[in-house]
Amino acid sequence: MLFTFLLVVHAIIAAALVAVILMQRSEGGGLGMGGSPSGLMSARGAADFLTRATTVLAALFIIMSIGLAALATVQRAPREIDQSLARQPVAQQQAPSAPAPDNAAAPADGAVPLAQ
Repeated sequence: MLFTFLLVVHAIIAAALVAVILMQRSEGGGLGMGGSPSGLMSARGAADFLTRATTVLAALFIIMSIGLAALATVQRAPREIDQSLARQPVAQQQAPSAPAPDNAAAPADGAVPLAQ
């Protein structure tokens, strides 16, 4: 239950990180925020806020990723090894040996001669 909750929080952090990155003004004129600087925050204040928000969200994303990976290995590890699919030792079966028709014509190393 804890793992699922943390996974949902991690997804929300990832979505917020993507949104904050896309809201930043880029050098190439990407999806920068438009509007007048006479709003609640100035353009400089918004850039500083978005930079800080990106840093905090990125740090939270990395910490949550490491924490979720550690939690998954601890919680999901099997307590014992499952032997249901293990190969069982096969008893040695004696195959009936067919007599060779002509031992003189067969090579000594057991190779089959090619037909001409």
